[in-house]
Amino acid sequence: MRTAPAAFSPSALQLIVRFEGLNQPGRWPGYKSGITLGYGYDLGYVTVDQFESDWEGCFADAEVDRLGAAVGRRAAEAQRLAPRLSDIRCTPVDSQRVLLTRTIPAYVDLGRRTFPGFDRLPLDAQGALVSLVYNRGGSMIDTPGTDNRREMRAIRDLVPRLDLPAIAEQLESMKRLWDGKGLDGLLRRREAEAALVRSCVAPTGVGKRKARVKTRGHRGRRR
Repeated sequence: MRTAPAAFSPSALQLIVRFEGLNQPGRWPGYKSGITLGYGYDLGYVTVDQFESDWEGCFADAEVDRLGAAVGRRAAEAQRLAPRLSDIRCTPVDSQRVLLTRTIPAYVDLGRRTFPGFDRLPLDAQGALVSLVYNRGGSMIDTPGTDNRREMRAIRDLVPRLDLPAIAEQLESMKRLWDGKGLDGLLRRREAEAALVRSCVAPTGVGKRKARVKTRGHRGRRR
């Protein structure tokens, strides 16, 4: 069983919690998401064994079986399934436990694999990149016919150089993917992540600026 990292940015944790919100399986988040539990735990992107291990003791056996049937289902398939799961509820206590002991450690590991040099970054910058891969995954390969992972590759190349201003610029550049599509929550999330990175390079005497996190808007996965 994974345990919570020895050190993880409190500001980044707050960012993730606020943008993800407390999801219930009967409400599909949209776009490419699967059925989502707690703080952004997407059944569309895990295995049955992983789900059952991570959420052990949180649901009745019959509920585990029903949720297990949603594993791997995404987009329209998950949308059709969601109404049949509306009677199943995730508690805040269980959701927080899974977030802290399972999800955050897993995505810190993914951030480390995705961005070589990750551990040399300031803690808040690390946290911003964990929020990014939490939301978008760690792939560097474009969807055919697009350049939708361009900024991910740029950040990968910038992290070993510890170029925090340029990393923040690339986070904001990603907004091009969702601008004008009614996905303002994703635009605000990228802005908040960029602000968190920039807070690590505040001028001497000014103090660290806190990322201003606004959460209203769409929260679905944007892989």
